[in-house]
This record gives sequence, structure tokens and C-alpha cells, in this order.
Amino acid sequence: MKINNKTISAVVACYNDGEAIPIMHDRLTETFVKIGCNYEIIFVNDGSPDNSEEILRKICKNDKNTTAILHTRNFSSQNAFTSGMNYAKGDAIVLLDGDLQDPPELIAEFVIKWCEGFDVVYGSRIKREATLFLRLAYKLFYRIFNKLSYINVPLDAGDFSLMDRRVVDAINILPETDRFIRGIRAWVGFKQIGIPYNRPKRPFGKSTNNLFGNIRWAKKGIFSFSYIPLELISYLAYFLVLLSAIASIFYILYYVLYPGSPKGITTIIVLVLLLGGVQLLSISVQSEYIGKILEETKNRPKYLIKEIINNKKKDTI
Repeated sequence: MKINNKTISAVVACYNDGEAIPIMHDRLTETFVKIGCNYEIIFVNDGSPDNSEEILRKICKNDKNTTAILHTRNFSSQNAFTSGMNYAKGDAIVLLDGDLQDPPELIAEFVIKWCEGFDVVYGSRIKREATLFLRLAYKLFYRIFNKLSYINVPLDAGDFSLMDRRVVDAINILPETDRFIRGIRAWVGFKQIGIPYNRPKRPFGKSTNNLFGNIRWAKKGIFSFSYIPLELISYLAYFLVLLSAIASIFYILYYVLYPGSPKGITTIIVLVLLLGGVQLLSISVQSEYIGKILEETKNRPKYLIKEIINNKKKDTI
């Protein structure tokens, strides 16, 4: 594969990344110039309330290789990536977060593996600059997700990746509204490989991630690519039915043998609380799946575009 005949598209999802955008643009440009390929840089401003739009207008005015897609509001990073992937025209597409935690210089290594015949090259986070709690939580999530998922999802791999055009085309035709791209990327298959890297701390601003946001993110991944929570409910139900049958036989025999024994009000309360908790847990798990079904059946667009600066495609979605 001759890289100088190929075009690489970089899709950068941005939210409150005004300070980081110029640096990201410069580092991407330097990287692509060193690689020696044709390129386009696509910034997707996902409804940022800061001055990201103003900064992007200035960059696009001075660089015709850069395009900015402006969303009408915040639709999530996954839909920002989807927006850029639908627009990108490159032979390969690279996804990066706009906060500089995904080092653009690693794209050169991605391209080497792409030239060797790999369709997907993803960044594997061997180390991240974060609190001990967050590092352990992320590692635990990826391992639980991998075990529960019905597909083999790479460990410690985020959205930062290079995908061949045919992989992106396969992802773009999928009708899913509530997207989990790193899971979808694994689901479509193709020849994949990971490149280890250290994920640095966000240099500007404050991350929008928090404990509850990360929990929602984890649930999104698990309920999108696993049926095991539903299976566990079934197994738990079978176990409780068996336990109830054994307990009933035990109490019948107990009261036959010891008819004057006091009735166990404490035992009844404990059993009611146990069964009530199990029922609520079962309902909550089922509600997660029903909520996902509801979201998909609405058939709303994944995002809405307010404006495209330096638009090179007239048929943009």
C-alpha cells in the first residue's frame, strides 16, 4: 500500500475543548505531513458552550484541509464520532477525543499497521494519568464487559483508533441510535490489532465524566452487547424457587414434629425483604433493555447539524 496515494481523515469529537483545539490541529497537521499522505481534519463541535465554534471558524478560514461540523446541541461523543464518520471521505478514518488525551503522534504507528493489512488499529491504554480509584474502576469495567459480552471486546481500548474505509462503511449502515462505538467496532469484525500507549491527563478544562456518568456509560456498554443480565435473572429465579420449595418442606416437617413452636415473624420479614429486593432488581434489569428498545424504535436522527464550515460534500447527512 502506497500511503502517498491514500487519504486519511481525522475525526475529532469536541465538547468544551476550545483551548485544546488549536494544539490538536497543529499536532495533527504535523503528523500527517510527516506521514506524507493526503489528509482531512474534521472537528465535530458537539454543542460546546465555550468558544470552540469561534476558534474552529478561524482555523477553517486558514486551512482548507480542515472542516468543522457544528451540531445544534450536545448529542454525545458517540454521535459526534458518527457525524464525522458519515462525512469523512478518507481511505482510513481516525477517531480522537478533542481534549488531547489521545496523542495524534500515535497515528503514524496506526498507519504502519494499516499498511501491513490490518483493518482496525486501536489504542490500548496500558496506563492512564488518573486517580487510583478511576484506574481500578476502568480496568474492572473492561474486564467485566469482556466477560459478559457476546463478542470479544479488546481490553482497555477506547474510541481512539484507525479504521479502514470498508470498516467505517459497515459501521455507518448500522441503524443503531444509542451507539457504543468501541463495541460496534469489535462486532463488525475484520482484522484488528492494538497499539499500547499511555493516556495522559486532560491538559485543559475539567472532564465532564463523573461517577454517575461512568456508571451510565458502563451500563450502556453491557446492555448493548450482553444478554447475561437477563440470563442471571432466570438463574436467580430458578434458585429461589428451589430454595422456597426446600424451605417449605423444612417448615412443614418442623411444625409437624414440634407443633408448639413459636411462629417466626423475623424469618418472614427477612424473606419478604429478600424477595422484594430480587423483584426490584429483576424489574430494573428488564427496564434497561426495554428503555434501549424504546430509544431504538423512536427512529430519531442520531444528531442534527447546524452548519458545516468548509463543506466539501453537498450530500452531507
